[in-house]
Amino acid sequence: MGWNVKSLSRILLFFALLLFVFGAGCLAFFFHWMHTPKAIPESYRVFSIEAGDTLYGVSEKLRSADIIGFPKLWVNFARINNHGTIKAGEYMLAEMESPASLLALFNSGRVIQHTIMFVEGSRFADMLNVLEAHPKLKKKSDGQTYQDILKSIAFEQAHPEGWFFPDTYAFSAEDTVASVLARAHVKMKKVLDEEWQARAPNLPYMSPYEALIMASIVEKETGAPHERAQIAGVFVRRLEKGMRLQTDPTVIYGMGEKYDGDIRRKDLKEKTPYNTYVIDGLPPTPIALPGRAAIHAALNPEHGVALFFVAKGDGTHHFSATFEEHSAAVKKFQKVRRENYRSNYQLPSNN
Repeated sequence: MGWNVKSLSRILLFFALLLFVFGAGCLAFFFHWMHTPKAIPESYRVFSIEAGDTLYGVSEKLRSADIIGFPKLWVNFARINNHGTIKAGEYMLAEMESPASLLALFNSGRVIQHTIMFVEGSRFADMLNVLEAHPKLKKKSDGQTYQDILKSIAFEQAHPEGWFFPDTYAFSAEDTVASVLARAHVKMKKVLDEEWQARAPNLPYMSPYEALIMASIVEKETGAPHERAQIAGVFVRRLEKGMRLQTDPTVIYGMGEKYDGDIRRKDLKEKTPYNTYVIDGLPPTPIALPGRAAIHAALNPEHGVALFFVAKGDGTHHFSATFEEHSAAVKKFQKVRRENYRSNYQLPSNN
């Protein structure tokens, strides 16, 4: 029995309609699947994409975590729509996510940001300890030293102390110790240059680096914001008069691991490159990480006649113009030291 043209046309039309309906159903299913949110298990709410992970590799991670069910469909959709470039990092997934929303998130690069803080007045060694202790920051590679890291960030100074700006830095899981150090170094150079350009005239510094050294001493000498410029003024006048700085924080820095919380008379007499009771002028390097306020004070010292200061025991200092006045103040505040001494300054309450 042969097929006539009319019968064959009906059959072809039927199959065409069947194919159309099937295709439309597939598209409807695919669209529905791509845009239907699904509960994300709590253990996978933080989802990590490592550097070098492929789109297919990420799709398999999602399938293994029971977040998506058709990894190849997800990959094909991404490639067809030019969304195949995903960014490495940690992502915070919502309680409900669809395959489409996941792809959009991974394309956005909105990775989780962590923070790390370097405190004003801390040392470079303290900074390294903070970097090493942070659980989310990629550490140096096996066999790599911090000297290697400093070279990798084009650090050109002879000594790292003081050259990294104390601040809070945000970073992602893909950041490294080197990347954070590089940002802190760039910021310190920027801040120092800005403050150097706006410095007061006729200061006894030969270079911005000498101002950085002074700023680190000011930072260590007082935690009272209103005293920084006064402290800097005393030290500047002493330099101008050829007097030694005679500041305890430099002695402590020079003692290194020998410092046990107390400075003895013999420590003040021991010659180290940092003992400003023995050496003339500034020490060879900063002794801490100074903040912008301390750098500003070092470059804009307060005018006055004071050449001495002594801790009062409440976190502030008494300033004197003569040695006789200073000696009397030392005797007065030695009594405070015995009775109710406090070295840290506390900001006044607004209440």
